[in-house]
Amino acid sequence: MCATPTATSWSCAVTESSPQAPWTLAGESIVGLAWPRRPLGPFPAGVRPVPGPVLVAAVRYSGSPVGPYVELAVGEPARLGVRLGWCMTTMVVDSAEARVGGRSAWGFPKELGTLVWDRDGDERSLRWVERGIEVRGVPARWRLPVLVPVRALQRRADGPVIVPGRLRGVARPARVEVDVRDGGDPLAPLAGRHRGCTVDGMRFVVRPARHPFGLASSLRAPLAAPEPALSSSVPSRAYSSAG
Repeated sequence: MCATPTATSWSCAVTESSPQAPWTLAGESIVGLAWPRRPLGPFPAGVRPVPGPVLVAAVRYSGSPVGPYVELAVGEPARLGVRLGWCMTTMVVDSAEARVGGRSAWGFPKELGTLVWDRDGDERSLRWVERGIEVRGVPARWRLPVLVPVRALQRRADGPVIVPGRLRGVARPARVEVDVRDGGDPLAPLAGRHRGCTVDGMRFVVRPARHPFGLASSLRAPLAAPEPALSSSVPSRAYSSAG
């Protein structure tokens, strides 16, 4: 079990009772595609950036193996050998259990932060208080059911991994706006208006990680990589998300 987060610190150890992959999550999201002029990084060893749009995802999970939580993720186009996918280079959650599960099972660089989700009619937003970053989604009227395969390329304590997943829900094209208060923030290049969508009735399945094998094959990895107890301070202006 995880210790209760406080205003200054928290700690959590991976135990045998931690929820293991696959994870099935439900909720709603704002998804945008941005085109910054340079990689935001840092990328884990073995994962290389490739040209393409950057994924910005603000998510409110109403159901997950660790309960409800809110998340902001930035995924950059990447390759692991010849395999293409998204490398999540910044992720923040408001749940200690979600942070530990994401890091140990899939190598996601999750940190703990204060996230505020707000919805006013169809418009919704997520604000990361410590970094002064806000993502807003203003959807159009028409809806479209979607089923999208997702592949992340990450690195755990036992090496690089491929993270397969699948997302389904009801999408609406949206204007996605990203505000970054501090122009010196590494995520400042994401600021502006972007194309994207909102997704309601979202169901997201994250499958067990796989180790790359050979040119294009993969082998199932252990459900979690051994890690020491995780400890961190809630950052007020800490910009590094790698770890």
